[in-house]
Amino acid sequence: MQITKNTLIKKFIEEHPEAVEILMAYGLQCINCHFSEFDTLNDAATIHGLSNEDIMLIIKDVNKVIIKNDA
Repeated sequence: MQITKNTLIKKFIEEHPEAVEILMAYGLQCINCHFSEFDTLNDAATIHGLSNEDIMLIIKDVNKVIIKNDA
């Protein structure tokens, strides 16, 4: 599974808990938020005031960890 800005937060956290640390580093503390079930990565990042550049960096960092752990 590759993460995109349209991936639901809860879905990829459940499948890849190793991504939580990355989200937290960017100020997204979505782990226990009930909105994580409905919000995409883009939604959450935008709500928290992150830029499109930040969103792209999060996606890059999360996918790097997921690919590494899936290998």
